[in-house]
Amino acid sequence: MKLKAPIKTALFSALIALGIASAQPALAADKTIRVGIMSGEDEDVWRAVAANAAKQGIKVKVTTFSDYTQPNEALAQHDLDANSFQHKPYLDAQINARHYDIVPVGFTYVQPIGLYSRKVKSVAELPQNAAIGVPNDPSNEGRALLLLQANGIIKLREGVGQLPTARDIASNPKHVQIKELDAGIVGRAIGDLDAAVVNTDWAIKAGIKIPQERIAQESVNGNPYRNFIAVNAKDAQAPWVKTLVQSYQQANVASAILTVYHGATLPAWDGAPQH
Repeated sequence: MKLKAPIKTALFSALIALGIASAQPALAADKTIRVGIMSGEDEDVWRAVAANAAKQGIKVKVTTFSDYTQPNEALAQHDLDANSFQHKPYLDAQINARHYDIVPVGFTYVQPIGLYSRKVKSVAELPQNAAIGVPNDPSNEGRALLLLQANGIIKLREGVGQLPTARDIASNPKHVQIKELDAGIVGRAIGDLDAAVVNTDWAIKAGIKIPQERIAQESVNGNPYRNFIAVNAKDAQAPWVKTLVQSYQQANVASAILTVYHGATLPAWDGAPQH
């Protein structure tokens, strides 16, 4: 039996629509998201994220870096779709310096920065003229100096905000010497210093014993240094962004964070387990 032309057209259109609909899951399954992270423990964390994302039809391809300045540049140049390594003060400093159009889209974890020493057991034991190492990038140096101020070692001038430098020290009763070093080096130099303020990930890489060698740590409550996943602003509302964030903010990822960082790094999204 021959079909009339209008019926044939309608049937053909319906088959085409069905074909498109049935092809959508395959297209979603082929979606690859390139994510930049720092090398080390985060690689284990992102294996759990990738497993979660795969169940949602997204393949996560991780690129590792050893230099904090590289992941944002790679994202801005569209060599990455997202990165996950930084907190807001760091991103703000990068945007101010390089004019990136990058935005945070979901919290990951917080790494309370610590003051470590192999020569003294407490802040009170720091000697006169103690040499204290701090990271030399703007946001982490500011964070380190604020930690020293919170523990009475120095006092900063009023109104410095979150990015003070050594030039902003207004009072230094013990005449401590601030040694500005690369974030990846300061932890390894701890044996040559009286104390050092070290980011948690670099402390672990440097073989610092956490918490045995920690003599001070910044507060976790209200901490402005929660890390997050970031994307280019034009991608912020893309459907894959929500899926990526949801794939991170899961119980198995929280467990991975607590395990690989030995409890020194805490999941930072709302409702995340802390132990």
